Amino acid sequence: MNRELLMLVDAISREKNVERELVIGAVESALAQATKKLYPGDVDIRVAIDRESGDYETFRRWHVVPDEAGLQLPDQEILLFEAREQIADIEVDEYIEEPVESVPIGRIGAMTAKQVILQKIRDAEREMLLNDFMSRGDKIFSGTVKRMDKGDILVESGRVEGRLKRSEMIPKENLRNGDRVRAMIMEVDLTLRGAPILLSRAAPEFMIELFRQEVPEIEQGLLEIKSCARDPGSRAKIAVLSHDKRIDPIGTCVGVRGSRVTGVTNELAGERVDIVLWSEDPAQFVIGALAPANVSSIVVDEERHAMDVVVDEENLAIAIGRGGQNVRLASELTGWKINIMDANESAHKQAEEAGATRRLFMEKLDVDEEIAGILIEEGFTNLEEVAYVPLQEMLEIANLDEETVNELRARAKDALLTMEIAREEKVEAASQDLVSLEGLTSDLIAKLADAGIQTRDDLADLAADELAEITGQTPQEAGALILKAREHWFAGQE
Repeated sequence: MNRELLMLVDAISREKNVERELVIGAVESALAQATKKLYPGDVDIRVAIDRESGDYETFRRWHVVPDEAGLQLPDQEILLFEAREQIADIEVDEYIEEPVESVPIGRIGAMTAKQVILQKIRDAEREMLLNDFMSRGDKIFSGTVKRMDKGDILVESGRVEGRLKRSEMIPKENLRNGDRVRAMIMEVDLTLRGAPILLSRAAPEFMIELFRQEVPEIEQGLLEIKSCARDPGSRAKIAVLSHDKRIDPIGTCVGVRGSRVTGVTNELAGERVDIVLWSEDPAQFVIGALAPANVSSIVVDEERHAMDVVVDEENLAIAIGRGGQNVRLASELTGWKINIMDANESAHKQAEEAGATRRLFMEKLDVDEEIAGILIEEGFTNLEEVAYVPLQEMLEIANLDEETVNELRARAKDALLTMEIAREEKVEAASQDLVSLEGLTSDLIAKLADAGIQTRDDLADLAADELAEITGQTPQEAGALILKAREHWFAGQE
């Protein structure tokens, strides 16, 4: 019977043009599945077939896990200390095996084996088709809508299928069976049944690739799309840079009579595209990104990675956009937090900041309001500048003599040292589980301590906007840190 099994394996291997080893593996899997049914619980079974004789052995096995990890799958795992009682030199991630009685390959076993073999062959054919498709290097998947599946759309290209999830579709776009559709290939997941290629029509990468196809200069390397921000189906912004001074990047992307940008817009259900000139100067980049609004002035805060943009009353609504769309897209495009305000709001904010700086100087430097005012008028905004700006620059301040300058610098350095010691004490006072959290710097820990956040659970309880307010991070950075802090809540629930 075992010899006949090997003959059957060889016949299937030749008929289906599949490697013999793959077919034997399928038989081993089928026998293992049949054996598992004889045991209560979810046991792990391995079957080994002799490639020459067709004889086979069956083993029940246990995966060796660290003692501190505990048993997540008791029927399949064994702790290291218990495993070493049987095999002294065994290590974590190895297996303890015990021979068990093999099931005979009877009629039921043969049927099961056949089903597993055919499934393995289908999987191999599917993987071969997929590898052939992906080897072409296409970034955009072009195909036909095959059917709907739980709100998602399955798109067929030849014998390969892609899945366009509802969340990755353009809102209000109505795709029907038989429609031609294009989408960006975002991920290939071989573990997914049916359609392993995940697609998107809403991703910024899709718009970038569409422009690459419409504008030959991008493919040639003469132009580069530096970033893209989208509100799918409504509006988008792209930032372009020319590597050839003779080429106008915006005009080239627009095309003659708007032909190139229109091609992209038509593909994206009428999505309007603002083409922005990329600049190394962040302020200039933000000004361009806020178009068509005209900017009166801009203040850059490097520490908070934010900009205060002042516009007049006529441009305020344009700069913000309907529902905040224009400023939100500009912020995503540039990577800077953008605060839009009119002249009155700007003046009020500057007055508040100047007042806070004046109080800081008066308290930490032990000076009167007049000296603090002089420092502010000369552009000093923090103690570090007072302490470490080149001496000659401070000596050029008309109302300060050399003795006063030296005294101010010494007091500033003393104040900074005192503040650093206090900050280190706050870090030491924080709980170890908070201090050890990946992504938390000592500066962030000190800011959290000032707000009464002492433990990882305290941090995990915060909302992203609350944490951003405390630390000066972007909401995205704050949200990621909070999720990291919450990981221990869900450990072991999988």
